Amino acid sequence: MSRIGKMPIAIPSDVEVVVDGQTVRVKGPKGSLERTLRPNVRVNIEQSRIIVVPVDESGETRAQWGLSRTLVANMVEGVSKGFQRHLELAGVGYRASKQGSKLVLTVGFSHPVEIEPPLGVDFEVPNPTNVFVNGYDKETVGAVAAKVRGVRPPEPYKGKGIHYKGERIIRKVGKTGKK
Repeated sequence: MSRIGKMPIAIPSDVEVVVDGQTVRVKGPKGSLERTLRPNVRVNIEQSRIIVVPVDESGETRAQWGLSRTLVANMVEGVSKGFQRHLELAGVGYRASKQGSKLVLTVGFSHPVEIEPPLGVDFEVPNPTNVFVNGYDKETVGAVAAKVRGVRPPEPYKGKGIHYKGERIIRKVGKTGKK
């Protein structure tokens, strides 16, 4: 039995959920999301709670049960509160700025790198070494944050690059001098 799949999802007062067969539509103050779930699970709405129920007891169904519940819970949380990823820039001269909606990164290349955010995602740059990626779709926010990090991933010798806040960078020892 899935411990995660069993838990009901509370629907906040400002969120509207519509279930049409296997398609779940969630609309809230931050935006609206839609996802079609696998046929192994069924979604029921009871007393301002969403309950995900497995269709049978096969191994594949049990695997999809917890996943489906988490996907729906992330949709509800995203349209009500939103998601955020925090990136930090480490390195001499590495900085970020925002021009319009675009993120402009100066990270040691001969040219600045510009990243255009997709629909539903925006960048926040409180200071030149911190970047926040905000949005209501957790999957898209994570993908955009990974794209920003991929511009200059942290290197293991000095730790320079773009990394997630709290990410542990495994450091390597550099060359030793001749004896």
